[in-house]
Amino acid sequence: MTEALHTSALHSLPLLARGKVRDNYAVGDDRILMVASDRLSAFDVIMGEPIPGKGELLTQMALFWFDKLGSICPNHLTGEAPESVVRADEVAQVRGRSMLVQRLTPLPVEAVVRGYLAGSGWKEYQATQSVCGVPLPAGLTNAAKLPTPIYTPAAKAAAGEHDENISFERMSQIIGADLAGRVRDIAIRLYREAAAYALTRGIIIADTKFEFGLDQDGTLTLMDEILTPDSSRFWPQASYQEGTNPPSYDKQFLRDWLESVQVDGAPWNKQAPAPVMPALVANSTSMKYKEALSRLVSN
Repeated sequence: MTEALHTSALHSLPLLARGKVRDNYAVGDDRILMVASDRLSAFDVIMGEPIPGKGELLTQMALFWFDKLGSICPNHLTGEAPESVVRADEVAQVRGRSMLVQRLTPLPVEAVVRGYLAGSGWKEYQATQSVCGVPLPAGLTNAAKLPTPIYTPAAKAAAGEHDENISFERMSQIIGADLAGRVRDIAIRLYREAAAYALTRGIIIADTKFEFGLDQDGTLTLMDEILTPDSSRFWPQASYQEGTNPPSYDKQFLRDWLESVQVDGAPWNKQAPAPVMPALVANSTSMKYKEALSRLVSN
């Protein structure tokens, strides 16, 4: 088994930020080295136990999708080898789990596209018959396929806080109506193409999120990771059944365990620190990630 990398420690480059999964380092003033660690987060809280090989898997899957969907929108990849910008004794921390990307001005919103009713969307629908201000038909059930994919943006939160679902109108106020419309249209197109391909591999992409930024010329550019089990809800098509929570290839297994776990005799409050993750949960999550990669990427 690959030794897990919980936190990278590169000394040859300035550290810009540590996210829930990625450690970002400055490469000059125009590029960033994104190192995908083996950290796992749920409900915006980082688990204390890493999943060996997870960072490499996420990177491989993201690179696959960037290539497959490259005709739709520019992305932040530079095409340069990440190993080329670190010292020889740091290559092992970088190889296979990193992307060398353009430095962009990130938009302060996440572009979420939902093709099915699940998670927070299902909870909101039960209360309001809408999701993020998007009205939906009456009578839908949990995991129902929506008549057409819907765009439900979220405002990015500060580190350690939860992202906030917002309406498209609110997104337009934050970044401008023209840019908001372009982000929405591109995100929906990316989702449609990815979801159609995934179905041919036996996977339903129930929902996903994209992040965008602007380059120095103001070009809208796809960034971060895309269409991985960390940013998407993947369901096996063969066992999908409307009205129930389908088994998934993503971290829903971890979320379900966290929803059921007791801390000091009470349900976990979804605040750090996270409960200790049992080996069974870690191994099951790892297996699901690996199966998703194998199904989507293998020839």
